[in-house]
Amino acid sequence: RFGSNKTHLKNIEDLANGKVDIVVGTHKLLQENVQFKDLGLMVVDEEHRFGVRDKERIKALRADVDMLTLTATPIPRTLNMAFSGMRDLSIIATPPARRLAVKTFVQENTDASIKEAILRELLRGGQVYFLHNEVETIERAAENIRVLVPEARVAVAHGQM
Repeated sequence: RFGSNKTHLKNIEDLANGKVDIVVGTHKLLQENVQFKDLGLMVVDEEHRFGVRDKERIKALRADVDMLTLTATPIPRTLNMAFSGMRDLSIIATPPARRLAVKTFVQENTDASIKEAILRELLRGGQVYFLHNEVETIERAAENIRVLVPEARVAVAHGQM
């Protein structure tokens, strides 16, 4: 998404030739033209976001590949497979060491509250993930943040890029 088509094609070629040890990607890596030289482990994050065709491709790879599926919201079929012993199940019930508890604030959606929250996070040296669920207006939302918090470096990323 963020690289050129030439870079993308080179990465796919290197993947097939075994020049890549770890590839991080989207469902695009499940296309028929993408070949792996010696795939040993596949990590799938949020399986419920994949379509039927993608899941069939994963299933075809699964016979020879170790799978690690991560999710906070398992789909019923996957959960059933884990409970029936067809898949191993691990539950992470404790946060990492020295991890602060998550704080949730419910406030009115105002420019002032957005600016305050963003600045609080930036001043502590953190990053902000501002979720905007409408591609058509995402640039406008990003521009609003740029105006509210000019010292922030704002970038936009979405699935239609």
